[in-house]
Amino acid sequence: MRRLLLAAVPALALAALVGVSPAPAPAAPIEVDKAVLEAQQQRIAAVKKVHPAIVAVCMQGGQGVGSGVIIDEDGYALTNFHVVQPTGPLMQAGLANGVLYDAVVCGIDKVGDVALIKLQPKKPGDKFPFVQLGDSDKVRAGDWSLAMGNPFSLAMDFTPTVTYGLVSGVNRYQPPEGKGLLEYTDCIQIETSINPGNSGGPLFNMQGELIGINGRGSFEKRGRVNSGVGYAISINQIKNFMGHLRAGIDTDHATLGASIGTESEDAPLARMVVKQMLDESDAYRRGLKEGDQLMRFAGRPVSSTNMYKNVLGIYPKEWRVPLTIRRNNTQSELLVRLMPNQTKEVEKPNQPPPPPPKNPIPKGPVPKGGGATAGMYEARAGFSNWYFNVLEQNKLLDAFKKHGDFGTVPGKWTITGRFEQADRNGDMSTEIVDTAGEAKVTMKLNITTALEPLKADLPVQLQPVGSGGLMMAMYHYHRFLTLGPKGFERMFAHGGNEPFYPPPADGSAPKSLADLRVDCAVINTKYGSVECKWFFSLKDSTLLGFETYVARSAENLEDRDPCEVYFYDYKDVDGKKLPHKMVVHYRDKKYATLTVTKYALEK
Repeated sequence: MRRLLLAAVPALALAALVGVSPAPAPAAPIEVDKAVLEAQQQRIAAVKKVHPAIVAVCMQGGQGVGSGVIIDEDGYALTNFHVVQPTGPLMQAGLANGVLYDAVVCGIDKVGDVALIKLQPKKPGDKFPFVQLGDSDKVRAGDWSLAMGNPFSLAMDFTPTVTYGLVSGVNRYQPPEGKGLLEYTDCIQIETSINPGNSGGPLFNMQGELIGINGRGSFEKRGRVNSGVGYAISINQIKNFMGHLRAGIDTDHATLGASIGTESEDAPLARMVVKQMLDESDAYRRGLKEGDQLMRFAGRPVSSTNMYKNVLGIYPKEWRVPLTIRRNNTQSELLVRLMPNQTKEVEKPNQPPPPPPKNPIPKGPVPKGGGATAGMYEARAGFSNWYFNVLEQNKLLDAFKKHGDFGTVPGKWTITGRFEQADRNGDMSTEIVDTAGEAKVTMKLNITTALEPLKADLPVQLQPVGSGGLMMAMYHYHRFLTLGPKGFERMFAHGGNEPFYPPPADGSAPKSLADLRVDCAVINTKYGSVECKWFFSLKDSTLLGFETYVARSAENLEDRDPCEVYFYDYKDVDGKKLPHKMVVHYRDKKYATLTVTKYALEK
């Protein structure tokens, strides 16, 4: 009864009864700095902008295992390799709209802990929300960042959790976790909270641009709660592998084939020098020697072991990168092909291609059914999903068809013109025949040389002398244009993206090797024991040149270098575009410049 009465007593009377003074008048509102309000609005706008593209990666049936983010309207999304490893190649993915989509693994990077998956729309032609890729090289310690994902599978409706915090450091190195896998190089350290379930989720700057993929953290042992130290794979590293991931490749990182270390622990300024070399490395054949000081790697300065490991770890195997070295107080540049990080069994010459693997890649179950992605997975050795490699092959070859249909001229080709070498020049002619009953190349550069590519042994295959196999290269060029994938039963595969360095057409010396770089899509082929790499400009799909490895596994290490052919001056030939200038290099030297005056293509 008293409680009811007290409740009915007016406020002022109640204050008098209990001996309490009346409440003071409310204070004037505190004025918030304009910059604080603007930063808040920017943060809210960034979250709203990217929110629809955040992915909850799930097992078949919707059980959450990690996070991801969509990067284009077709539904390609980035996540961690360790997220898709337990799901197998077919999984499901939930978006903030509450819808669960079928998804499939496209490409994986086990060393760098990255995977690309593809979500399938509910209706053909539907587009997905996506985020823009930023530039992680612009990120600095002290920048604000946003992490989004599905920690602890909190959001049953796939609505992502948002956390906000500082970038604590950049260019961090975290060693691999067993067998060289899950190595975080050049990564971003954050205090922005990430926890189990955030793996594979995005890290954004305050403009809503993707700057990294969250993957590792330091956790309190008992509760598995973040201790304030997390790591994100930089988006610029992922960009280097994006062509490989889209092509369904089980990709690999690179090593130099040399041991690099500090010259002296007591030196006031660190000098990184070559300690040891592998004789079979391309760096050795390019002229890198023990004792050389490594000053810059792919344009980045190198003055500590951490800096060297970081820059080395962001590149795929077989990429060519410029090295700046100092020897005897003289500075120079070398263009070096990087070696694989993971060991691979060397294939024996003329050995038949290996059968497709019985188990799927990556490891994990292949569920029956699979919904919209059931027909989008195909296992093959060296690839995470061969289905997407064929898809990228077809895209590239379709774009290349603007050069013409060379399948209509599979007969004899005769190429005539002039050649120039360092010590001589004159008339040039090349005749290529590749039919069911005959395969032969005849080339005249002052003297006439003939090659039967399917019968000749190694020394003859490298003819003309000093070219590294120019006649063999021209035979494969004819075969590539006229037969396409049908002409290379041992291998015809999209090789991802690589930088290509065509020398100046006029023979002048470039200011730096970096000035020559052209980013290209690559096709890898193998016919017999000969391998080729074909480089197509990402800008317009023009074939800029190719490399022919006649003796990639030869005992003589010098013979492992490819014959490099660079194309210039494309002109119309009976409705087909063909190069009228070719520059041929072998072992870092120009072998010849070929100027074509006439093509005769037989039907």
